[in-house]
Amino acid sequence: MLESDAQKSSPSLITTALTQISTLVRKEVDLARAEVADNLTSATTAIGLIVAAVVIALTALNVLAAAVVAALNELGIEPGWSALIVGGTLGILGFVLATKGMNDLKLSSLAPTRTAKNVQRDAQAVKEAYDAK
Repeated sequence: MLESDAQKSSPSLITTALTQISTLVRKEVDLARAEVADNLTSATTAIGLIVAAVVIALTALNVLAAAVVAALNELGIEPGWSALIVGGTLGILGFVLATKGMNDLKLSSLAPTRTAKNVQRDAQAVKEAYDAK
């Protein structure tokens, strides 16, 4: 009689396991979507930094051009050198922002790492449950 009870519960156990696996996969996909959305927000910020760097770099070029004009017009060093210092500082700032933005856009920073860790943990739990039987 014990064998017939075990046979009757097997389909029920399989159905329950498949339902749980389906729910787990669905939740992991939802988590991956949320994580990718968060990473895309970071990428958007990085793109904003790059745009800011371009604007600042263009401003730096304008200031440097004004420095050359001032140096040629004045033939005095002081106004031209002042503009060169300001333009050089803006150029360095633009470079720093562009570098930061490019580093933030690396593909590795967009990958859903938390989801990957959860899937590995879930796979380990399933393996341990299977090994226990």
